[in-house]
Amino acid sequence: MTRSVLSAERRTPLVDQAIASFHEDVVRTVQQAVEKNPVVVVGMALNPHVIKVRKALTDAGVPFTYLEFGGYWSQWKQRLAIKLWSGWPTFPQVFVKGALIGGGSDTIRALKDGSLKKLLQGP
Repeated sequence: MTRSVLSAERRTPLVDQAIASFHEDVVRTVQQAVEKNPVVVVGMALNPHVIKVRKALTDAGVPFTYLEFGGYWSQWKQRLAIKLWSGWPTFPQVFVKGALIGGGSDTIRALKDGSLKKLLQGP
């Protein structure tokens, strides 16, 4: 199921450029981490969902790369750029072998049902 997004025909080239360049350094950092590491958690300081998923991965013995972008009162624009790129509205954002698997509860569910380990073992 695809989320409804304003079509390219309804955006000007100026808008497309603004979207593409909005904190592109941050997006590039996340993209590179996702390409190079089997498991990446993108989060923010003091967020209890981020803390919980990091602990769950650690307890399950799943190594991961963690990228943190500010807290509740800082770097919100950088986090917005990540949300625009991924299409996921909240943090944490968890990537396994380059694919976004969701947020904290999705990751914990995948740990419990074994699907996260299967993703890691797959092609």
